[in-house]
Amino acid sequence: MTNFTDFGLSAPILKALEGEGYVTPTPIQIQAIPLVLEGRDLQGIAQTGTGKTAAFALPILDHFSREAKPTQRRGCRSLILSPTRELTSQIADNIRTYGRFLRLSTLVVFGGVPINRQIKALERGVDILVATPGRLLDLIDRRALTLEHVEILVLDEADQMLDLGFIHALRRVVKLVPKERQTLFFSATMPKTIATLADDFLTNPAKVAVKPSATTAERVNQQVMYVSTGQKQGLLAHVLNNEPIERALVFTRTKHGADRVVKLLARDNIVAAAIHGNKSQGQRERALAEFRTGACRVLIATDIAARGIDVDGVSHVINFELPNVPESYVHRIGRTARAGADGIAMSFCNGEERAYLRDIQRTTRQDIPVVALPKGFTPEPENAGQLAKPAGKPGGGRNPGGRPGGRPQGAEGRNAGKPRRFGGQGRQGEGGGRRFGGEGRAGAR
Repeated sequence: MTNFTDFGLSAPILKALEGEGYVTPTPIQIQAIPLVLEGRDLQGIAQTGTGKTAAFALPILDHFSREAKPTQRRGCRSLILSPTRELTSQIADNIRTYGRFLRLSTLVVFGGVPINRQIKALERGVDILVATPGRLLDLIDRRALTLEHVEILVLDEADQMLDLGFIHALRRVVKLVPKERQTLFFSATMPKTIATLADDFLTNPAKVAVKPSATTAERVNQQVMYVSTGQKQGLLAHVLNNEPIERALVFTRTKHGADRVVKLLARDNIVAAAIHGNKSQGQRERALAEFRTGACRVLIATDIAARGIDVDGVSHVINFELPNVPESYVHRIGRTARAGADGIAMSFCNGEERAYLRDIQRTTRQDIPVVALPKGFTPEPENAGQLAKPAGKPGGGRNPGGRPGGRPQGAEGRNAGKPRRFGGQGRQGEGGGRRFGGEGRAGAR
């Protein structure tokens, strides 16, 4: 199986794929699409950037194109659940692209925006509904939505939905959809809790996996630098000013930390934006749009917010703070080296984070090379150039998961002087015949 034409997909879908220059399916698509077309339940394990969205979207569109039905009032034929706003939007956008020559309706619903428009949009029913669990149940509780007509149920990023506390919502959903249905279940990892949940949703599923759950992208050049907490900001500015960076995605562990990095970069005349759960939907969409177009080449993100960021041309992923969950490291660096390109993943590691580094290396079964601090970087004194911090807040190291204090500072900080835009020109597209996928992951509900 080397081309999408080999799947036997309907002509309008193939026309849409050809228009996008998509010719060669990815491994997860090669394995999953024939099974889904047969009507099998499916349990898929795949990392970010593997093309999972098309693996379930193309068969759903093909099925509906061959079995046209009127939509039921306040109902949907296919329900796709994902953990975050950005990911739901990305999935819906992809479905609309693949199905643009079909007469099928797609609606995306998530929290953080007015619900009344979504209620009105559901009145006549839709073919495909993409939703976050929280907003889905809000709509059901308001009697604006029924799940009794669902033919195909998809759970995407199941592990992340559990991490965000949606387990009870998912168990409620499974009781509301028909027993006679097709269910597709995707997760980057398959610990016992996820496997148990899959058993509740799936019936005699086919199982596919494209990589072990804790492997890292082969084309990513990984490196770690040992640096004290107070010197990380200066090191980040030095790297952003001196490395040949097209787009850099910088990770912090907290929302407050992401905003602080943006403000401090502005002092060094570097344009950056932050994306996290405290941002409004409009702020998040603007930040992502600027990052995609290259208007802003540095995006500071938390792990949750990064789910849904599907941007070509991310040349560097920088772990300003190492994650305390090893799998998050795998997800982070998967944002670079996409579509056959190479990428660089840099990690700044202070003394307290060395335990995190050991856990990451143990989980990924590989050593991350330690490199020297870059030439020309002169570490400043520990407290130089830092913003005042709330009393009692640690300057770095481990965060036990509590809610950071104070209001977020926002993604602006761009009016300090005239922040310059650095780096070369962004990529202009992928050209024909490219492999595709990598739906990306992101934000809070």
